[in-house]
Amino acid sequence: MPKVKTKSGAKKRFSLTGTGKIKRKHAYKSHILTKKTTKQKRNLTHIGLVSKADESNVKFMLKI
Repeated sequence: MPKVKTKSGAKKRFSLTGTGKIKRKHAYKSHILTKKTTKQKRNLTHIGLVSKADESNVKFMLKI
C-alpha cells in the first residue's frame, strides 16, 4: 500500500489545536483593504475555528 498523502492546500491553511479542533484564518484580509473599516480588518485578524458542518471534510483532506 502506498502512503496516504494530505492535500497540500489544506495543510497550508489549517492546523490542529490541543483539543483536536481545527484552526483557520479568516477570508477577505489579503487585498482591497482600503475600503474596509479598521474594525473589520482587526476582527478578521483573529483566528477562527472550522464549523462542525465542515470539520469532517477538512479532516478528510488532512487525513486525520
